[in-house]
Amino acid sequence: MAQSIFIPRESDPGEPRVAGTPDTVKKVVGLGFAVTVEKGAGAASGFADGEYEKAGARIGAPTDAATADIVLRVRRPNAAELKRCKRGAAVIAMMDPYGNEAAVAAMAGAGITAFAMELMPRITRAQVMDVLSSQANLAGYRAVIDAAAEYGRAMPMMMTAAGTVPAAKVFVMGAGVAGLQAIATARRLGAIVTATDVRPAAKEQVASLGAKFVAVEDEEFKAAETAGGYAKEMSREYQARQAALVADHIARQDIVVTTALIPGRPAPRLISKEMVASMKPGSIIVDLAVERGGNVEGAVAGQVVVTANDVKIVGHLNVPGRIAASASALYARNLLAFLETMIDKPAKTLKIDFEDELVKATALTHEGRVVHPAFAETKASETKASGAETTGAAPAGPAVKAAQKPGGAGARTATKPSPAPRARRRAGAADKPEGEA
Repeated sequence: MAQSIFIPRESDPGEPRVAGTPDTVKKVVGLGFAVTVEKGAGAASGFADGEYEKAGARIGAPTDAATADIVLRVRRPNAAELKRCKRGAAVIAMMDPYGNEAAVAAMAGAGITAFAMELMPRITRAQVMDVLSSQANLAGYRAVIDAAAEYGRAMPMMMTAAGTVPAAKVFVMGAGVAGLQAIATARRLGAIVTATDVRPAAKEQVASLGAKFVAVEDEEFKAAETAGGYAKEMSREYQARQAALVADHIARQDIVVTTALIPGRPAPRLISKEMVASMKPGSIIVDLAVERGGNVEGAVAGQVVVTANDVKIVGHLNVPGRIAASASALYARNLLAFLETMIDKPAKTLKIDFEDELVKATALTHEGRVVHPAFAETKASETKASGAETTGAAPAGPAVKAAQKPGGAGARTATKPSPAPRARRRAGAADKPEGEA
């Protein structure tokens, strides 16, 4: 009998994405697996149940998780969903483990093998599985679209018989994947774009997209990146000079997009209330880090705040989910690529190799234990308290770094390509047709 895969409808009311599309389901069925998709799972992303059936899936109910060997999800299963999973099942999702150690322990207690997609190592082999990049790319695009929707003026310069409409000035803080896509999108819309980042290498990436780089470029800045491509902590004196430069620049901007995120830590504060107060009435700030505390003082998660000086601070939650069809399509491909590395194709079964670097980096729990090195040592007591079994777990192996650089949402360490071409690829540069990655 073929092993089974279950794709549920996400229970979080703010999550419209789905972990499988008709396209990825068809490919999984072709690998020899029986796929069940919960009724209505893809509706919010524009995928009808009939499309899944045509792809070879069966439409089922939440209780089908009880017989599934593999469960593909967008978000971590809640307590009720964990109870429906059978022991020994592999559950692959964005688990959001940092700060949620009790939830990680609960997954161990449920006896599932849990994989956290956001911990995927940022190596060449795993680029097609990089959910942080695929989702951050869309978040950067959507941030500019949201800003344009809130902005009461045109983005490009327009010369008309009645006069000239000036181009909007857009400042992007953080030149990671989200930031680079925000730059590219704002440029396509005709804005005058500037950007900043704590990594010197970002200057070339920003310039390759037609934007101007803003930073105090002294000797300390030039040495601000480690050999591994990560940002070094800057001196207080440098931070003060950079803050003064940025504060002066922000006061002259129409739109600011902030993207700085550091996994496992609160989002760094980039914009103070004084900086917000210095902006012109009608200006827009989009805070992509609002779910982690925000880069902007005064940002409120899930709200658009209008300040006393008529500046709008946009704090939408789950920004990739605001373009759910595209986000689901990319995320489902990330999942499929990872799943394929764990499939014994001749036997048509799941075969997890705990010595594989991808598994070592992403496996959170297995056989009743928390096995990820970042959580196992300090969470063992929580796992036991939850009633978990503690024998027979496979070795987790050495830790594999999966954290984003603090330069911005989805920033990645440089690999073989040179910085400028990589920036154009990540941001979907204008010399490519719209919609290409």
